[in-house]
Amino acid sequence: MPRLHLGDWVDSGVDWLVNHLSWLFDAVKAVVEGMYNGINDVLTAPEPLLLAGILAVLAWWLRGLLGGVLAFAGFALIDSLDLWDRAMSTLSLVIVATVIALVISVPLGIWAARSKTVSAVVRPVLDLLQTMPSMVLLIPAILFFGMGVPAGVIATLIFALAPGVRMTELGIRQVDAELVEAAEAFGTTPRDTLLRVQLPLALPTIMAGVNQVIMLGLSMVVIAGMVGTGGLGGAVNEAIGQLDIGLGFEAGLGIVVLAIYLDRITGALGEQISPLGRRAAARARAAGDRRAWNHRPRPAVAVVGAVVLALVAGGMGVFGTSTGTAEASATDVGKGKEIKLGYIPWDEGIASTYLWKEILEQRGFDVTTTQYAAGPLYTGLATGQIDFQTDSWLPTTHAEYWKKYGKQLDDLGSWYGPTSLELTVPSYMKDVNSLEDLKNHASDLDGKIVGIEPSAGMMGLLKDKVLKEYGLENSYDVVDGSTPAMLAELKRAYAKKQPIVVTLWSPHWAYSEYDLKKLKDPKGAWGKGDGVHTLARKGFAEDNPEVGEWLRNFSMTEAQLTGLEAQIQKSGKGKEQDAVRTWLKQNPGLVDEWAPVGEGQSQAAG
Repeated sequence: MPRLHLGDWVDSGVDWLVNHLSWLFDAVKAVVEGMYNGINDVLTAPEPLLLAGILAVLAWWLRGLLGGVLAFAGFALIDSLDLWDRAMSTLSLVIVATVIALVISVPLGIWAARSKTVSAVVRPVLDLLQTMPSMVLLIPAILFFGMGVPAGVIATLIFALAPGVRMTELGIRQVDAELVEAAEAFGTTPRDTLLRVQLPLALPTIMAGVNQVIMLGLSMVVIAGMVGTGGLGGAVNEAIGQLDIGLGFEAGLGIVVLAIYLDRITGALGEQISPLGRRAAARARAAGDRRAWNHRPRPAVAVVGAVVLALVAGGMGVFGTSTGTAEASATDVGKGKEIKLGYIPWDEGIASTYLWKEILEQRGFDVTTTQYAAGPLYTGLATGQIDFQTDSWLPTTHAEYWKKYGKQLDDLGSWYGPTSLELTVPSYMKDVNSLEDLKNHASDLDGKIVGIEPSAGMMGLLKDKVLKEYGLENSYDVVDGSTPAMLAELKRAYAKKQPIVVTLWSPHWAYSEYDLKKLKDPKGAWGKGDGVHTLARKGFAEDNPEVGEWLRNFSMTEAQLTGLEAQIQKSGKGKEQDAVRTWLKQNPGLVDEWAPVGEGQSQAAG
């Protein structure tokens, strides 16, 4: 059969939408960002334990004393893990996505329940949304709404939309037809029948749909973290990218706490507002269940408790108001201006990114760093969502991204080079010294080359050119993964003296950690060495001339770069900036050399 170019048609349709409906996407983006920022500001304004107490009082009212105690303990655990701001960011994203999803799904579900035609049209669309891999939703979301929260919210609400529609339709259809007929017989209008008969009786099912919307939203936040939404999803993605089991477990536990809390609260709220639920609660009170852990205060008592908690917290000064002011200095070039850095979780990228974060913060800038895969990183730069990144390998490794986005970016120059890409084996593999030797050792290596992120330019070059050049495409499979996963495999095999071949590059700290050898490339399939470039969004250097000048003049020696990478490895996961500070203390004068101010800047420019 001839190939159906469905993907090309979809690409053309997306391009048309981006070109002709950008005003609509910008309006939606503004609304979503406004909602998110407002909710996030409310959730992060009080001190963590104060808000934990208020949320616990809500759980006490809806679920009983035991529920309130467990809720407070769960949120206190999140705070103790230093994940409070990330958790509130995730909660804000889920709330926004849920509200918008319900605004769309509940009316659509009602319409589908009242019209078989609408139900027949909507059903296959919902099937598509529920079965489409969730990561696919991120691609158009990025193109339409850019990087960050708006793309994450839109992708999340689309993914979570279906159960809201289905459960609303199901709940209304399950209402006893005789009750509806009786209401109509007494002259009740269709509108009043819906509002006074069908919706109240369908509330338990609708609330179950609300619960599912929230749970699906929480399941999506990890994937949405790939486009820079931050929060607990961003923490999980960082942990995956750096193979940090501890951080991944902690962030995952935070998501579990939020999920359990929201699940129990929405379930109890459904009982409170449902006529059937209120009757069941009245029967339970009449039965005289006086167990302390089931005690639930009256609404007025819960409100008073929250107010008292707020007053006590205010009197203890735990609202987090700052009484100090920062003193201006000659090095305060940025005056609090925000700069957004993105990076790929490659070692030199992590090292150079956190180095510039520390340098710019010492110069008075407010710097945020976010980890991305290569594709979203370049998309974010091209759309102006990210200010600059320091780990672009040009002209070879990232040639595909430069070809696509180069006109929308500014190249601030190479700060390190030349680099090299290679396949590497442990030195105890005596008979494997060149890429040509691999063909005779495919069985020893199980026909596998352990790779890194599939979006990395190196991986495309390996699959499309290097393997074909040496006739290895039928003998080896390239295992996609991540840089930390590749290094973990190398460490495991090296400890057991097992054969292994991995993708690696120079410079890299692994060459000083292990006795390795680079496989020779007599045919030059890898190409010439790259330079490591700093790429910025269009106009960044003009908006920040001092920073642009610093980045253009920046360079590192191999000893400096590998030394910084080694210090970061020694300090451990999550302490990258602490490692940078330690390294800078061991190498005094570098900050003033790389980011001169005042007279030093004039001398450097001269």
